[in-house]
Amino acid sequence: MLINPKSQVSITEANQNFSKVAKIVDEEKMVIILKQNKPKYLIIDFEEISQMNSGEERAWEDISRKMLLENFEAYKALAK
Repeated sequence: MLINPKSQVSITEANQNFSKVAKIVDEEKMVIILKQNKPKYLIIDFEEISQMNSGEERAWEDISRKMLLENFEAYKALAK
């Protein structure tokens, strides 16, 4: 994963200038907050998370549907 240096902010700077952090999130979709020069926190645009979760949900639904169809007879026998 390549990390854009523009999307990194020190925790001190984030505390002093949160509007700058929000602006970076608007532009880059995420900000990594560094504590003692190490990545510590991640702030992500809420819409990005929503898109990731909906894709994961669809994947789980597809897997569940496939398993149900492949094992339908077994499920029917267990339901009796």
